[in-house]
Amino acid sequence: MSEGIAHIHLDAVGGVAGDMFCAALIDTFPHLMERVLADLGAVLPEEAGQPVLTAGTSCAIRVRRFALQTARPPEAHRRHEHANDHPAGGRHGAAAHPHHHNHRHPHYDDEPLKTGHAAREPAKDPHAGHGPGSRFTDMVARIEAANLRPGAALHALAILRILAEAEAFIHGVTVDDVHFHEIGDWDSLADVVAAGSIIAALPGTRWTVSALPRGAGVVRTQHGLLPVPAPATAHILIGFPFRDDGVAGERVTPTGAAILKHLIAAPDEAATAAGRLVATGTGAGMRDLKVMPNILRALAFSAPTATAAKDPTAQASLVQDQLVQDQLAGDEVVVMAFDIDDMTGEEIAVAADRLRATSGVRDVIVATASGKKGRPVQTFRLLVEPPRREAVAQVCFLETTTLGLRWHGAARQILQRAAVTLEYEGVALPAKEALRPDGGTTIKVESDALAATDGLAARRRLAAATTRREKP
Repeated sequence: MSEGIAHIHLDAVGGVAGDMFCAALIDTFPHLMERVLADLGAVLPEEAGQPVLTAGTSCAIRVRRFALQTARPPEAHRRHEHANDHPAGGRHGAAAHPHHHNHRHPHYDDEPLKTGHAAREPAKDPHAGHGPGSRFTDMVARIEAANLRPGAALHALAILRILAEAEAFIHGVTVDDVHFHEIGDWDSLADVVAAGSIIAALPGTRWTVSALPRGAGVVRTQHGLLPVPAPATAHILIGFPFRDDGVAGERVTPTGAAILKHLIAAPDEAATAAGRLVATGTGAGMRDLKVMPNILRALAFSAPTATAAKDPTAQASLVQDQLVQDQLAGDEVVVMAFDIDDMTGEEIAVAADRLRATSGVRDVIVATASGKKGRPVQTFRLLVEPPRREAVAQVCFLETTTLGLRWHGAARQILQRAAVTLEYEGVALPAKEALRPDGGTTIKVESDALAATDGLAARRRLAAATTRREKP
């Protein structure tokens, strides 16, 4: 049923949250539940609960809700990740602060915070100490270690990185230092992985979203009161259109925001649909709003065949351009550079290794060039996480003889990729899987894994035998 889907429009009536997105898309394409269950089964332990899709209503509209079902009492179970879903401890996804707590705190959807509410303490978390871990790097390792359907890990990790990079920016820390106390909850991890699985099953689809409800008020966290939208959510959604419908509360959660950012490369484009409407689905939060359904609706359209018939070349070009946009991820880095003409080769190698090991350094390249007076120089170029620029500069001055350096901010576009394990002749080889613009994936064994093979020709044969391309 999902084959041939060219465009999915998300109608954010009540808002956007991770569980609402999953419920809406599985309601639209029920066959996706099978792959979602398989992928979640590969990531979640048995004690996390069983993913379920339940039926219900919101303002008399038929809806679906996505959750993990356990033996716990319902009121202690679900964080709801959507602030409108529960006035005292919502499921808010994965981004409020470096030690955010899944926004497991009282939040007030219908009116501003009052003195009586301020005195109320957050409910104790029945899962404290029993989640999947809170560090961004731990979550990445858990997803990468799971045997997921092709592309699922790539999308899940991309969503997770958007959350981590927003947190790192807001709080001035490195991505690797970000802690997800809210993702320490199995429900939030389930949302991220399920969303990745769903998106991977819809390659080449163009996504748009309606103007987002802004919400209002504040949310209580263990680090104090935060305005709505939460700082990380607002950072993620820069460029997205908003509306004020007069309903307070946190209407878009960090996980919901990260999913939108991952899917929609140009949020300012007109959210118009062209083609034949072939399916719809509705996902809901756990609580009805007083004046409107608390829903996220998905509208799936097939390609506008009449347009393609008139100008198939132009239509193919438009589709390919959208594929390239959708499959590219982006982030911001600092490029630092300096030249050295008075260090030995051994000293250069040691300095480069120390810089590569420095927190916040993404990459180090050392190249030979010709400097002033015709002297050979070694040019260092580093890609650095913006919050770590000053600290990395100090390491450059400490480990080399440079008297100065240059730096500038740069935007990157990168293919989504993930570390995977490839089985070849009974041997497990670490490899890298990348999602290509046409929706296919490529898998290539890491060069370090080839080093144990004797002889260049043998290493090349092994590399050729283990390099794969899977079509969408």
